[in-house]
Amino acid sequence: MKGLRIRLLGQVSVETDEGEAVLRPLTAAVLIRLIMAEGESVTVADLYRDIWADGRKAGRGERNQVQKQIMSLRVLLNTPDSVVLSTERGQPTAYRLQLERATVDALRFQDLVGKAQQVDSVTAVELLEQALALWRGRPVANAAICGSVTALSDLLTRLQQTARRELLRAYQKVGRPEKALVLAERLHAHSPGDPELSGHLAAIREQLRARPEGTVFRRDLPELDTSLVIMPGDLFAQDDAHLVTGFTDTFDTAVEGDLVISDSSVQGQLLRRVYHGDRKRLDQELRAGLSHVPRVGTESRSTKPHGKLIRYPIGTVITLRPPGRCVFAVAYSRMGNDLVARSSVADLTLSLDNLWTAVYRHGQLRPVAIALVGSGLSRLGAAEPWKLLRMIIDSYLAAASRDGHLCKELRVILRASALEKIDMMELAKSYRETQ
Repeated sequence: MKGLRIRLLGQVSVETDEGEAVLRPLTAAVLIRLIMAEGESVTVADLYRDIWADGRKAGRGERNQVQKQIMSLRVLLNTPDSVVLSTERGQPTAYRLQLERATVDALRFQDLVGKAQQVDSVTAVELLEQALALWRGRPVANAAICGSVTALSDLLTRLQQTARRELLRAYQKVGRPEKALVLAERLHAHSPGDPELSGHLAAIREQLRARPEGTVFRRDLPELDTSLVIMPGDLFAQDDAHLVTGFTDTFDTAVEGDLVISDSSVQGQLLRRVYHGDRKRLDQELRAGLSHVPRVGTESRSTKPHGKLIRYPIGTVITLRPPGRCVFAVAYSRMGNDLVARSSVADLTLSLDNLWTAVYRHGQLRPVAIALVGSGLSRLGAAEPWKLLRMIIDSYLAAASRDGHLCKELRVILRASALEKIDMMELAKSYRETQ
């Protein structure tokens, strides 16, 4: 039936285009028993035994009581064009209720909570908020008390508590401490002796949440044959992925004393963790890659006392090949003679466009991991983390739409401090999963 909705998360009712009808206790109990049969037939005797539970066999009078409730349900559920509650003729007589799961709020609630346990944190928040919004009060509140009703009520109540706890954890992971606090206080009031909830509440109140772990955002884009993943963590721990490393136009690598390049920068970590401090080898690979790139200028040692002197075009991408992966070295900033790197939105846009071309040519469809380029020492004007993240993702999606399959997965690795400044829920609205 078009517009049919059955509500169990509160008073049991049937809603159609004509309005909502709250069921009488016995009628509600019969409906619940049929729903719990999950499309299987239920005999008159079983319905009577499970709901009336008076120990009597289902004689004529007892069958009439069951049939009276069935007639009431048929009036609400069936139409000339749609029969969802049917009679199974034979010995014994039985009834079958056939509904789509989305028609029943309790079943939809169960499905949403189950799906939320299999997705990234941002999507989990969306699903769990949808699930909990279905509740209107104590489940099956107006149904006659019987085994089926009690079992369903207990199950739904436990699952509601599970959903709330999962939502609490998801709020913390996506950087929504204000919502996490409200929910934690509500849960703690319900279970004041729960040590886990007490720990959550104390951590949120004191803003001492541990660094988030795991994927907080994922969108699978089958039409582009790729996925977007955002997660906190360590860029250089992404062992299954190629890496993207930002450089300046001079491709400086010296980290001594943090004078030219900071040892803690992505370039510094590349030297230390991928090339094991062997700057000579890194410079040799960079020179080999740059041998066919036209120079745009050469500084004198008097004007640039430290670091390399030859300049290359902004947007130059060199594919380095340490064992087991590629490292795409991208020049997106200009190294000043004062040893200050400077960039711009235009420079980063050009560099990202050229990066995806290199990924297409050399990446062999493996995942690509990239840090939030432009958020460090490059003095990018529009350096708000969410803007940089949008630039990276939008540039990648445009290139994937234009050039075809670039890589299996683009993985953006964020520092915890950057993640806290990005509204992941707003980001999720911008990049809805293609259905």
